[in-house]
Amino acid sequence: MAVSDETPTYEPGIRWNDALGIAARPTGGSYGTPVAEGAGFKYDEATLHELAKEWLDLAKEYKADLNQAEYLAKAKGPGEEYASKNNAGITQQSGTALSDALNQRIAYCENMANKYVTALGKYATEEDHATTVLNQQPKGIL
Repeated sequence: MAVSDETPTYEPGIRWNDALGIAARPTGGSYGTPVAEGAGFKYDEATLHELAKEWLDLAKEYKADLNQAEYLAKAKGPGEEYASKNNAGITQQSGTALSDALNQRIAYCENMANKYVTALGKYATEEDHATTVLNQQPKGIL
């Protein structure tokens, strides 16, 4: 299968293992509709749900990696000689650095997911307000 020469773009709902577009399953809303009034983006409710889920899924993947990194941080040398102990110490330092980096990534992903959940709350509040305003309008033809 030939790989496209086009610049890769993010498409919500497509898994990374489908990177070549094989069995792509779009699932979400309108990702990143440009806002005419100024800088930024606006998302529909489905997209906000999807983005929050994707950030949480990424955090879960980092957590699984973190479990593996703990093994590196607790590595033991195969013997009692200097080279084995030194190698184990370096491996432990690498495992600790990896664990720290993964913890930072987990926190970032969870914070991003929380931002989308917060936006969903604001979306729901605005939706409720608009419904209330519409329901207060006189019924029928004026």
